[in-house]
Amino acid sequence: MLEQKSSFRHKPQINISYPSTGRMWLVSVCAFLCILQSALSDNGQSLIVASASFFTALILELLLTAKQFGVKKIQDGSAAASALILSLLLPNQIHPVYAAFGAAFAIVIVKYSFGGLGSNWLNPALGGWLFIRFSWPSVFTKAIENNASEMTVSGLSPIDGSVTAFFNDTIFSVTGVQLPSGYINLLFLDSPGLIIDRGLFTLLLGTIIITALGINRGWIPLIFLSVYGFLIRFAGDAPGIFWTGDLLYGLFSGGTVAAAFILAAEPGSGAKLWQGIFFSVVLGAVLSWFFRYRCMEYTGCLIALAVVNCLTPLIRLFEDKIFFSRKNNGVIPESLL
Repeated sequence: MLEQKSSFRHKPQINISYPSTGRMWLVSVCAFLCILQSALSDNGQSLIVASASFFTALILELLLTAKQFGVKKIQDGSAAASALILSLLLPNQIHPVYAAFGAAFAIVIVKYSFGGLGSNWLNPALGGWLFIRFSWPSVFTKAIENNASEMTVSGLSPIDGSVTAFFNDTIFSVTGVQLPSGYINLLFLDSPGLIIDRGLFTLLLGTIIITALGINRGWIPLIFLSVYGFLIRFAGDAPGIFWTGDLLYGLFSGGTVAAAFILAAEPGSGAKLWQGIFFSVVLGAVLSWFFRYRCMEYTGCLIALAVVNCLTPLIRLFEDKIFFSRKNNGVIPESLL
């Protein structure tokens, strides 16, 4: 009997509605708008951090691929997207040199150590974030403490009061539910903290655009937020106390929106079939809740998705063995490539 071998005919990436270049640049624009919102209330510091990451990534990508592609390689937008997504995950008051180090790690080590886009073993932005997060933990600890203290829902700004009253008098009046004060503040933070939390309003607008244009699969963030939100509500805040978790705070902080709409839905470093994607997304949501609410890690979503990324080769192996070998002689159909 001949032994069947599984093989990929192309690099393991998924083609979705937009080609890779268009998708990368649209994600970059959405990330930039979030950075810009954050920069408007910190005298441009967020923009400086993002610029350090952005130009470091582009210069290194150009140096690594100049002989083969010239300047064409940086035009695909992958380096720009990785650098800007990395910037979202950083504190706005971090020294720009750290951002540059993270971008360098993301491009040189994560992206190109195994051959470039489509062969990277981890999402480059997550890899750069992990490098900074655990190389200089005190920088993150300080930023997160400032951010978490400001994101309590005790104060009531004029915009928060007026918007909350509008929703309570219109939408929520039909259901009999009242939105507590303070949550609108989460969309417009001006205290030191993660750029992604400080620019949440524009990021939410960006995710609507990304989803509407088919840049990502809309069911991926839906499943992630549903599972994560259920766990927060059911047993989020304290062990042994159920159905009291603060759902809005959990979803509007800690990088959850970027984790759901950008990182979890990124096809280049994820599973390939819907079965593997579904398992990865659910696992990421469960680990996100565990790391944040049981390990008390504010950015638990990001660590959880990094763990899932590292498990992706194993998930792909199961996909290959279970779904490809028996039905397609080990060859992925063209519709998935």
